[in-house]
Amino acid sequence: MLVRAITVRDREAGITGLTLEDLPHPHAAENDVIVRVHAAGFTRGELEWPSTWSDRAGRDRTPSVPGHEVSGVVTELGYGTTGLTVGQRVFGPTDWARNGSLAEYVAVEARNLAPLPADIDHTVAAALPISGLTAWQGLFDHARLTTGQTVLIHGAAGGVGSIAVQLAQEVGARVVGTGRSADRDTVLGLGAHAFLEADRLEDAGQVDVVFDVIGGDILDRSAALVRPGGTLVTIAQPPTVRPAEGRALFFVVEPDRARLADLAQRLRDGRLRVQVGAVRPLAETVDAFAPKQRVFGRTIIRVAED
Repeated sequence: MLVRAITVRDREAGITGLTLEDLPHPHAAENDVIVRVHAAGFTRGELEWPSTWSDRAGRDRTPSVPGHEVSGVVTELGYGTTGLTVGQRVFGPTDWARNGSLAEYVAVEARNLAPLPADIDHTVAAALPISGLTAWQGLFDHARLTTGQTVLIHGAAGGVGSIAVQLAQEVGARVVGTGRSADRDTVLGLGAHAFLEADRLEDAGQVDVVFDVIGGDILDRSAALVRPGGTLVTIAQPPTVRPAEGRALFFVVEPDRARLADLAQRLRDGRLRVQVGAVRPLAETVDAFAPKQRVFGRTIIRVAED
């Protein structure tokens, strides 16, 4: 059986190398499930990730399928798989160094996935796993943000930043968001107490936590804003400039079924909003990776109808 999938084969080709083609149906290894993909999320920069092109042993794995967020229905269980059942709605991140979610079916380690309540649409669920887990882990697992502290969140209108603003505000932190001038109303509407454009970072003063998703000059300038005992946490790159009397760390998001379930419940309760912008079919994935104009919110690929 063949499945339709978006593939890449040539690292030098970049986005122009994305192709819609038929691939063999994925195999469910031990502790895997096969998911019929209803909706998929992707990160535009993932064609630059080493794991897109090679497996954990460093071997070439092309043609590879991008996309590392999935929402769909379990169709098959691998040997030894527990905790999920055939026919169950699920969502979560897929494995970095295996074929991803921009396909009709994907093999995923069962531990990556959480049950998806029937009242959450697949297109919303596909926008949540990486952004939601990254925001939570950065703020609370790594930076240990608590009530009464001040956090500076870069890219506060983006996928990760918008969720981080909401989570930080809910625990009683003072939230300062950064972004483009056009993002001001969005960020303040999410619950941020203040908004700054990138060229005015220093107006934030001293903060307990900086959450960076951008890197480069923004990351370097942020180190001086961390007060003694505070934390600079980034997902962009290992920091080269560190706070004088604080911590600086880079992390990569980890799967967490229990936290995914918690985030889904927050969606159902209305305590969390996920900003989905465009929803496009699998055949339009190439255009989705390289939009001709800025798209507000996450672009999600709808692979199958409910």
